[in-house]
Amino acid sequence: MNGVLGFDHVHLISRDARAAAQWYCDMFGAEVTRVQEDLRGAPQLDVQVGGMTLVIRGRRPGEQPATTRPMQHFEGFSSHEEWGTDHFGFTYRGDLRAFCDELGSKGVRMAVEPWEFKPGMVLCYVAAPDGVSIELIQEA
Repeated sequence: MNGVLGFDHVHLISRDARAAAQWYCDMFGAEVTRVQEDLRGAPQLDVQVGGMTLVIRGRRPGEQPATTRPMQHFEGFSSHEEWGTDHFGFTYRGDLRAFCDELGSKGVRMAVEPWEFKPGMVLCYVAAPDGVSIELIQEA
């Protein structure tokens, strides 16, 4: 391989792309950097959050997206228990439990409450719009 591979984006399909983009702005301080009102029959928004791009688009004509299973907590781990992408994650530099309390006051539901995954590491899962799960990790 002669080229260099770099991460570009995570692509989400949303029941309401504009509302989902606004949720990321309100909850995580994201910024909408591009809006395409009708890209192949659906709105599509690029959202920058935590140094990463989320591409959020609506349902295109003919699509019938299936709803994902909710995140489940098992003994020692959490999972959607489906093949494919399970979640994406952010590192939180600060008091994660306090941040989760702040999110909760804004109406955010935690799919998995903060817990000590291993000594010095606290993590949780946020239930985002459209069945998306976001892992938040605080390491000492």
